[in-house]
Amino acid sequence: MAQEKAILKIRGKEIELPVREDTFQNVFVDISKLQPTTKICTFDPGYTSTACCESTITYINGGKGILLYRGYPIEQLAEGSDFIDCTYLLLNGNLPTKLQYNEMESQLKFHNMVHEKLISFYGGFKSDAHPMAIMVGVVGALSAFYDSKDWRNKEQGYLSCVRLIAKMPTIAAMAYKTSIGQAIVYPNNEYSISENFLYMMFATKNKVWVPDPVLTRAMDVIMILHMDHEQNASTSTVRNAGSSQANPFACIAAGIACLWGPAHGGANEAVLNMLAEIGSVDRVPQYLKRVKDPKDSFRLMGFGHRVYKAYDPRAKLMRKITHQVLNHLKLNDPVLQLAMELEKIAQTDEYFLKRNLYPNIDFYSGICLRAMGVPVSMFTVLFAVARTVGWCSQWYEMASEPVSKISRPRQIFSGAATRDFVEMGGRTHPSRL
Repeated sequence: MAQEKAILKIRGKEIELPVREDTFQNVFVDISKLQPTTKICTFDPGYTSTACCESTITYINGGKGILLYRGYPIEQLAEGSDFIDCTYLLLNGNLPTKLQYNEMESQLKFHNMVHEKLISFYGGFKSDAHPMAIMVGVVGALSAFYDSKDWRNKEQGYLSCVRLIAKMPTIAAMAYKTSIGQAIVYPNNEYSISENFLYMMFATKNKVWVPDPVLTRAMDVIMILHMDHEQNASTSTVRNAGSSQANPFACIAAGIACLWGPAHGGANEAVLNMLAEIGSVDRVPQYLKRVKDPKDSFRLMGFGHRVYKAYDPRAKLMRKITHQVLNHLKLNDPVLQLAMELEKIAQTDEYFLKRNLYPNIDFYSGICLRAMGVPVSMFTVLFAVARTVGWCSQWYEMASEPVSKISRPRQIFSGAATRDFVEMGGRTHPSRL
């Protein structure tokens, strides 16, 4: 059967373009040869209709609310998996055997320390520096400690990924300790990955820290839910940086910088700020009125998603774990009561239903993390710790491709046409754009 073609009709010409399908029969028009052969480009701000790569890692069906890691539904992984299990899965393509699981655990614990000279970097930041600012700088600096010119070597690339994933909780916890002026706590390999992260954040020299299995499990689930999410802004940034054959540490630092934005990783922090502004349940109606007013700039954070047009599957899981944590800690959080009222309205109000404005994962994650004692400044940092697994998996997949191209988007130029230079004395108009 002949391959299906798409026909582009433009200025009296017909141009044939190959048509491709993915695993789930989603259709893609291949325009990779369009510009080289015809000098015609497509225009797609935000790349909402453009596939920038071919990947086997994560799949999302936003219309049906489906999220798969290597084919496994996120609901099943959140229920039965843990950090190490999912890390191996995303990096290697399959769930590990017991032997492979133990080996991955051993590698992550072996590489979780950072060089003592790197620790001295933390002293150079202001005491009130945002932990994300510290993360960007320190992760980028890792390339100075693990210098290799052969990042595309399969074994070297994999080792770099393991190092990054292993060290990220340590780097994050040290950033937090630095930001609050407390002494850095070194990893303790008697603990699991999630226990160790909580230990490094909350243990102090004058206080005995005891693992809490409910909070440890909650941290595992939070990590799993945030590990990867297809070609989002930060992941595509990592791939973009990697296309230049930059070292993986620089690529992940670029991803962290992108994640920092309030429209991306900082969204759960924005949810708590919004709830604080609303203040109480009785003030919800006046804020809903503002939301529905097209002339008002106020918007509800944590509702809707660019990809999901059904309920975000991660939000359902995050809601469940949030309630488990609050019940376990016996917290009667007024912020949660306010959040539940907003959720109820979003599920019944025609304004939200018509626009598919369902609560997303950020709506619940901030409340859960606050209940666990994680400060707001660490929300995006924790996101980065989890997403490093996905970033490294995406980078490793890209670096393993036999042929690679450096990313080079096109543009629609709308500036001035060719004009002649004018000497200073003859200039009559300001040149500022």
